[in-house]
Amino acid sequence: MQIRDLPYTDPGEPDVRSGPRFLYWLGRNQLSGQLKALGWGLLQQCGIAGLPLTVGFAVQAAIDRSGSRLALAAGLNVLLGVAIAVGETMLHRTAVTNWITAAARVQQLLARKTAELGSVLTRRVAAGEVVAVSTGDVEKIGWFVEALSRFAAAAAALVIICVGLLIYAPALGIVVAIGVPVLALAVLPLLPRATKRADIQREKAGRATELASDTVAGLRVLRGIGGEELFLGRYREASQEVRRAAVRSARMWSLISAVQVLLPGLLLITVVLYGAHLALAGRISVGELVTVYSAVTLMMYPLQHFEEIAMAYSFSRPSAKRAARVLALQRVTDPAGTDTGVPSGRPAALPSGDLYDPATGLLAPEGRFTAVVCGDPDAAGRLADRLGGHPAESAGESSVLLGGVALDGLPLEGARTVVLVQDKDPVLLSGTLRELLDVPSSGQVGAADALAAAQCGDVLEALAQASVDPGQDPMDTRITERGRSLSGGQRQRLALARSLVTDPEVLVLDEPTSAVDSHTEARVADGIKRLRAGRTTVVFTSSPLLLDLAERIVFVHEGEVASVGVHRELVHADARYRAVVTRETDGEATNAMPGTPSSAKPRTTPGTMSRAMEKVEESA
Repeated sequence: MQIRDLPYTDPGEPDVRSGPRFLYWLGRNQLSGQLKALGWGLLQQCGIAGLPLTVGFAVQAAIDRSGSRLALAAGLNVLLGVAIAVGETMLHRTAVTNWITAAARVQQLLARKTAELGSVLTRRVAAGEVVAVSTGDVEKIGWFVEALSRFAAAAAALVIICVGLLIYAPALGIVVAIGVPVLALAVLPLLPRATKRADIQREKAGRATELASDTVAGLRVLRGIGGEELFLGRYREASQEVRRAAVRSARMWSLISAVQVLLPGLLLITVVLYGAHLALAGRISVGELVTVYSAVTLMMYPLQHFEEIAMAYSFSRPSAKRAARVLALQRVTDPAGTDTGVPSGRPAALPSGDLYDPATGLLAPEGRFTAVVCGDPDAAGRLADRLGGHPAESAGESSVLLGGVALDGLPLEGARTVVLVQDKDPVLLSGTLRELLDVPSSGQVGAADALAAAQCGDVLEALAQASVDPGQDPMDTRITERGRSLSGGQRQRLALARSLVTDPEVLVLDEPTSAVDSHTEARVADGIKRLRAGRTTVVFTSSPLLLDLAERIVFVHEGEVASVGVHRELVHADARYRAVVTRETDGEATNAMPGTPSSAKPRTTPGTMSRAMEKVEESA
């Protein structure tokens, strides 16, 4: 696998039963890259291991005044230097390739899971945890995969050095052969505590990230209620907890590093003292003593990889555990978890027809403009997701049917093709307006028609004024990330235009006009109805302007369809519907006289004024 081949055509199906199993799966899928890195690492490590032999050989040649052997030692040193240089260069290239390809595989898996689950993902997993997995955790996992091959090469080099010393100088080789395993295993008792502290640090960092993302997302609301400083104080406290946990974790790793320095030093002193005694006794030559001393000194380098792999595993294991937990989330396809009633594989033709939700009894007839009124905004959002074929949150929920075909049983691509859901807080990606509207579509609705239907004329004017080039087409003006340079109403209408361009078989809109004024709302409602004529459109709203244009209204109360009709009929016939639409209080609903037209009621009720104020704030 080469970096230029990324992204993967298919990242595969990961083993998400546990964090270690996920790491093993990653390593196994990069076996060829690991073997390449191992080979280059062995070349580098064996080159380093051969230096003591040539140095000792050169020292003995100088003592014996042998010019030929001294020249041979110099030539061997040059060859070993070339081997070390080539091995180090190629090891770095292959190791970095392993790191990047492993990180890219994890990111592809996360992106695929995010696309599969949609908005349900953040209901099952905190948004901060998803951010932590897709950023810092990916880096930690890649680090472990990259360090694995270098550790294997270092371990193999240590075995080769110990065996070589046993053969070359048995008296000193036995000391080294006993001491090296002790050095390598000395830190094992400290690793559980270090790992535990690293886990605590990661957990606190994830909580702080989640708190930060939630604070940023609700900053406007926090400022409105004067709670900005309160939440900033909470974040400061959370960040201090992360700092304290990081310091405690660093102390343990500092102790491990100290042990890794102390014990090799003691081994080196032992070898020098014992080797000097043997040299004075005439049992070994000076060259052999220099060789063994140099070998023990250079063994400190591969021993460092034992500490690195322990640290990499300790840091990557909780990261892999979090990634596995996110990737283990599944798309619920049927109530019983056995059979959806839909044949496996992609259907020959995508379904069409009436949209029906068995759980609530909601029916949206084919080709008609249906409005859904729901008193609970959160329940409305969940119902909108269900109508779009997004996965259910539990296996106990029935599948939504389109033309009698269960959307949850369709391949994800097919479900997203026939039904499109625009939630109440759509996201605009950075780029030009032309790029924003360049989305998969039927080709029947042009960008100009969609922008006109969504009443985006003022948005085009604002983009034209913001353009550096006065003569530039507004369609080529860049939009900042999430459309932050635009007002809430402008962002909402651009997102609506994008949805209209796609021209799906079924379009589900959740409060598409909540951030615009009443005059614009009336024109947007008329544009949606005109452009979507003959197509199935479902709008979740409580706006009388939209409801008055709907061909069919479904009122959902406490998770079930309570009444069906048109706006003017339901306002008179259903007090609960009237209370939701007009924002009546319980007292007003009780005192309202039966049969009194809604137009005769005061229009400046507290609920109506509250809604007007909400629109002004959101438009700003």
